Amino acid sequence: MIVKDEEAVLKRCLKSAKKVADEIVIVDTDSSDNTINIAKQFTEHVYSYLWQDDFAAARNFAFSKGTGDYLLWLDADDVIYESELAKLTALKSVLENERPDVVFCPYSTGGNAVFTRERFLRKEADFQWQGRVHECVAPRGKIVHSDFTVTHLGSDKPRGARNLHIYQKWAAQEQLSGRDLFYYGRELYYNRLFPEAEAILERMLAGDGWYVNKIEACKTLALCRMETGDREQALRDLFRSFLYGEPRASVLCKIAEILRAREQLREAAFWYEAALSCKDFSAEGDFEEPLCRSLIPLTELTCCYYSLGDTKQAIERHKRAEELFPEHPSVIFNRKFFQSQNLL
Repeated sequence: MIVKDEEAVLKRCLKSAKKVADEIVIVDTDSSDNTINIAKQFTEHVYSYLWQDDFAAARNFAFSKGTGDYLLWLDADDVIYESELAKLTALKSVLENERPDVVFCPYSTGGNAVFTRERFLRKEADFQWQGRVHECVAPRGKIVHSDFTVTHLGSDKPRGARNLHIYQKWAAQEQLSGRDLFYYGRELYYNRLFPEAEAILERMLAGDGWYVNKIEACKTLALCRMETGDREQALRDLFRSFLYGEPRASVLCKIAEILRAREQLREAAFWYEAALSCKDFSAEGDFEEPLCRSLIPLTELTCCYYSLGDTKQAIERHKRAEELFPEHPSVIFNRKFFQSQNLL
């Protein structure tokens, strides 16, 4: 782990990690709070590292201190739930018998997003983290996938424009890769610098880059256009994502959202229905949003069909949503509405 000023969440993470780790290595990058003292309650392997605006460099330093056959990384605002312990026991057997170089595992935000990350790396393979922000490892050798899941709960620690400033400094020094342009564009979007984000994402799409990132870049471009009121261009950007791979449910729901706002309810219903049949692409590294394949289109279809006067279809979609999410506020609201109309 690499940490800085994480006293609010570090103990939560380490209490879960100590159940699975043979060794815990923590690299502190100049904390000014109680982070180091908390870390020392769980391990004697606590190191200091001079921060250089480079997450990959810090991560590589941390990995150099690990001595196990396999190295697992966590962030301070991550947690490993009890439900994952049995999965890890099974995974350890795979590590011992198959000796993979990389193990990819689901990474959940605890909300409506799941994607796959390189989670375990074989020490002898000497992988090097790359990227000053949103660092990653270029996978090679024998690769396996596991359903062992780490959950990212986040924290209230303000991060401001830290990542954006690193990217701005980095871009002034050298040419960024397609992946780095993608994440740079997203940081610009998060900081509400929409014209700048659009320019960087267009550069990314015009060059080399991973198809998954290109799909997500199209979606981020659409979000930028919507913020600036250009919904027509937002639609074009969303449809543009089809050039790079199969339609993603989150993209189809965003298309439908724009059409519904324009009161094109039949067209919106078409795309919400299509979202229901989309595949789960999280194993390919997508920023998967499972609710875009279930709850969101079902509740939106309920409203669309009712507004179109097709009560039968509206109730059918509501019942499907109710089977899956009986206690969700939107489902409860629709249930009470239909009951008030003597339709249920």
